[in-house]
Amino acid sequence: MNPVLRLFLAATAFSLSWLNQPGGSTASFRGICAVSAKVAWASGSGGTCLRTTDGGRSWHSEPVPGAEELDFRAVYAFDDKTAYLMSAGPGAQSQIYRTVDGGGHWKQVLSNPDPDGFFDALAFWDRKHGMALGDPVAGRFVVLTTEDGGATWQRQSPPPALKGEGAFAASNSCLTLLGDHERREAWFATGGPGAVRVFHSLDAGRTWSVAATPIRNDAASAGIFSLGFADDRHGVAVGGDYAKPEQDQHNVAVTTDGGRTWSEPAGARPKGFRSAVAFLRDRRMWIAVGTSGSDVSYDDGLTWSAFDSGALNAISLLSSEASWAVGPNGRIARLEIR
Repeated sequence: MNPVLRLFLAATAFSLSWLNQPGGSTASFRGICAVSAKVAWASGSGGTCLRTTDGGRSWHSEPVPGAEELDFRAVYAFDDKTAYLMSAGPGAQSQIYRTVDGGGHWKQVLSNPDPDGFFDALAFWDRKHGMALGDPVAGRFVVLTTEDGGATWQRQSPPPALKGEGAFAASNSCLTLLGDHERREAWFATGGPGAVRVFHSLDAGRTWSVAATPIRNDAASAGIFSLGFADDRHGVAVGGDYAKPEQDQHNVAVTTDGGRTWSEPAGARPKGFRSAVAFLRDRRMWIAVGTSGSDVSYDDGLTWSAFDSGALNAISLLSSEASWAVGPNGRIARLEIR
């Protein structure tokens, strides 16, 4: 970012708050996807899927028949009609569904082929091209890509995982995609006692490079839980230890070279464990959320300040008028900026 613009934004900090909305559910939500100022989808435990078409004034259940026991950790939507749900769990508990009629009908497009597998995240570059990420099986992370909107999936081969290394299905943001038909980039983040790394692909998952990060991984519950990119060079990763939500040691890292190297900022950190981070493009700000609160950064993740103390798991920041977060106990909230 231009230094003058950075100083201007830092000097004109906005007033931020989360306005809770009536979702009518007690599910633990970990999936949220903002489509427009009126349309968003949310997903969570107990096979829960909700959709709003009026900016969140009302949310309606769009259940998947037979999926009442699944935990939908991810939802990815293109409009009010077309959306994908990903459940997380051992073996066949990890599944992907698609609807093209606003949740009136759902079709299973992928069931975990690995009895020892566990899906972590789902994202798309466009309506045809997408990627699903799963924990290591036979020593490698499971990376599945589609070129036909999920009708078929191809297995890619990233570099080997280290012993004890895994990914976290906490907010559907340990995987992030960027690009278009000419160049499809992908990043995914890991944690656990084996390593805390970021994998990067420039060619839609066919080949990968790997970078170490300074985020803590001193327990199975510690590592990177989320990463996002403002562009193909500037990114932020957040995490920590979800078993110690108030601790803020080594919970954020930034990159300015597309993920080839990561460093820990010297400024104020997010105020605890954070499970999701995203860039709000029209305000040039980063927001991180977790079970102990929310934080904002106006300088590319170098310094952070808290603005909310409520528990949240995941965020989707499309624009100032279309940004939502979800959390435990049925919490759905829309971002207000003044």
